[in-house]
Amino acid sequence: MSSYPHPIIAREGWPFLAATAAAAIAVHALAGFGWASPLWLVTLFMVQFFRDPARVVPQEADAVLSPADGRIVAVERTQDPYLDRDALRISVFMNVFNVHSNRIPVDCEILDVWYFPGKFLNAALSKASLENERSALWLRTAGGADVTCVQVAGLIARRILCYAEKGQTFRRGERFGFIRFGSRVDVYLPLTAVPRVSVGDKVYATETVLAVLS
Repeated sequence: MSSYPHPIIAREGWPFLAATAAAAIAVHALAGFGWASPLWLVTLFMVQFFRDPARVVPQEADAVLSPADGRIVAVERTQDPYLDRDALRISVFMNVFNVHSNRIPVDCEILDVWYFPGKFLNAALSKASLENERSALWLRTAGGADVTCVQVAGLIARRILCYAEKGQTFRRGERFGFIRFGSRVDVYLPLTAVPRVSVGDKVYATETVLAVLS
């Protein structure tokens, strides 16, 4: 759900952080820092991976916000396979050093939710959008625009978490899911949308405007 608390570390990371920290403390106590140092490094990695900072929501009307931190790997006209329409697809690739909490790109109602099992190809590849494991949301804005937001698993990511359910309403910038350890998020927009980003741009969840609906 979008309302659960995120006190610095996303709730999805607490079990991983607790396990690695406990192991590091135990080895440190029994064998010293030298033997425990690799485990402390893993603990630090868990802290940076599962960090979940607060974000400021832009107030620009009809803005489509980035659902994820990362790098733009596609801005192209293509077929939206979920709503069977021509669409503008903007894809964000997340590496293991990005924040992996996913956020809703527009004020909307969730009209449907789909899950598809699949492969675990490199998420930077275009074919990953249709071949990898993924979870898709059909979003409809108050103005009647349809937006499809798709979480795509990657080569390392093996766990997609989506908390949104059909019939729920969300405000843009609210958290709806998480993908563990590197992945991709695709956003399919009406062809009338005006993109604000280009391939190669770095983007930040909620704070970066991907496009403007028109």
